[in-house]
Amino acid sequence: MSAVPSRLSVITLGVRDMPRLRRFYRDLGWAEAPSGDDDWTGFLLGGVLLALYPWQELAAEAAAGEAPAAGWPGITLACNVDHRDQVDTAFTAAVAAGATVVAEPTDRSWGGRSAYVADPEGNRWEIAWAPSARFDERGALTGFGD
Repeated sequence: MSAVPSRLSVITLGVRDMPRLRRFYRDLGWAEAPSGDDDWTGFLLGGVLLALYPWQELAAEAAAGEAPAAGWPGITLACNVDHRDQVDTAFTAAVAAGATVVAEPTDRSWGGRSAYVADPEGNRWEIAWAPSARFDERGALTGFGD
């Protein structure tokens, strides 16, 4: 297995009006994560989590304070790993492959560990371990936050 698993686990949208966006996705008929609230929520969509996170907090983690006009649109992609220590290993491998460091691996207030890199075109990838993430034998996300 590669140090960076070939999986897309989470797409995170930086949100400016959390109650409104939560309501929109619920009104589509999508099931919200049981742990969802106005600080963070998610919708499991066929093996990928659509996560909603306050824009300012996501920007602090993933954009080193860049404003949207500076090029970061408020969206991150995530590759979740199976174990906490794999965050550091995958981060090192991504940087060795040519990724730009955005945020070094760190323990997060939500109980997991993550780091951020940018691919050669500036797309933000979070390499994360979340204690509540569950995967099937193919690496598809089957549960998160419940």
